[in-house]
Amino acid sequence: MVVETYLVIAFLLGLAVVIFIVGVVGLRIVSPYQKGVVERLGRFQKTAQPGLLFIVPFIDTLRKVDMREQVVDVLPQEVITKDNVVVTVDAIVYYEATDPVKLTYNVADFYNAATKLAQTNLRNVIGETELDEALTSRDMINTRLREVLDDATDKWGVRVVRVEIKRIDPPADVTASMHRQMKAEREKRAQILEAEGLRQARILEAEGEAEAVRRVADAERYKREVEATGQGIAITTVYSAIRDAAPDDKLIAIQYLDTLKAVANGTASKVFIPYEATGVLGALGGIQGIFEKSDGADESQAS
Repeated sequence: MVVETYLVIAFLLGLAVVIFIVGVVGLRIVSPYQKGVVERLGRFQKTAQPGLLFIVPFIDTLRKVDMREQVVDVLPQEVITKDNVVVTVDAIVYYEATDPVKLTYNVADFYNAATKLAQTNLRNVIGETELDEALTSRDMINTRLREVLDDATDKWGVRVVRVEIKRIDPPADVTASMHRQMKAEREKRAQILEAEGLRQARILEAEGEAEAVRRVADAERYKREVEATGQGIAITTVYSAIRDAAPDDKLIAIQYLDTLKAVANGTASKVFIPYEATGVLGALGGIQGIFEKSDGADESQAS
């Protein structure tokens, strides 16, 4: 009886130890950035979420899949562009797993497969692009390559986040030619800017001269207007004085003779006389009559 009791206790202790060992061996921890794929006897069982997980030892197996964004470094390779220029290109592919089951069962070595796929599609995209476009349109190449890789890796349960072209290196002779071309373009732009500056300076100078001429003309016009106004006022004043003084024929005759004398003594080589010669002669006759009357009046006063 005692022996049987010891046997039962030993059996229970052994069973407890076995259960403890099985429990310890069957416990698994899935990290927050991981998901687990559980297989039972070689067949897919379930997808395990992050946290503590128990699997049946020796029956179940657990594969952990990293769900974080990861990087595939595409090795440098020589690629021929559309215009037959050999360039050295390398890139970086950023991806993240979206379906751990597909990533586990649909591709054996994702990193190697993604590298080969990126190299192939990089050759295709660069091969459809000319050198100048490839050097200046990296964003376009990145976008096209990302779309192609994303479509190709969808069946693997992976999403391509972005693709970055690290470098596109043309041959040394092409690089030297490009440097000469850029130098010529810079010199051309400098000459254009210099010519534009000279043109603007000449325009400003011409505008300044035109403004000066305009102001001088305005001053001359204003001067003539003032002189004409002054002459008009003077003539009006003289005319008013003569009219108010009620001049007789003697005074008019004397003024007429003084005017003729001034005309005769002038420096001009030509002297203009009124077209109506009879009028001039008549005026002279009138003047003679005035002086005869004046002489007769003087003699009568003397007698």
